[in-house]
Amino acid sequence: MLADALGRPLCFVVTAGQVGDVTQAPALLAGQEGAAVIADKAYDSNALRALIAQMGAEAVIPCNPTRKIIISHDAIAYRIRNRIERCFNRLKHFRRFATRYDRRTIHFLGFVHLASAMIWMI
Repeated sequence: MLADALGRPLCFVVTAGQVGDVTQAPALLAGQEGAAVIADKAYDSNALRALIAQMGAEAVIPCNPTRKIIISHDAIAYRIRNRIERCFNRLKHFRRFATRYDRRTIHFLGFVHLASAMIWMI
């Protein structure tokens, strides 16, 4: 999921449960603009950092503990990531989203868009 600075959802990509999130980041960032991209440690990869640099944005991503060369990040700007976590929490209030009742991806994604439109107004 891609969210704006206010924690409102912008874009979704549904994947299988075992697929890593960092593989879908380029698809989510395509055509986006911004001064910074804030993500958690799971998104720490050199390829994603290069993509963010090509966008002209700053990568605010803490380093994975296994990284040999530590790359610093803006800790104050990283606090904004809490807004994105709150967006996920608001979506999980919908039982159908949290438990994924829908077996077909298109039905689940349709409900995700509906729930996102509902929390956008909050």
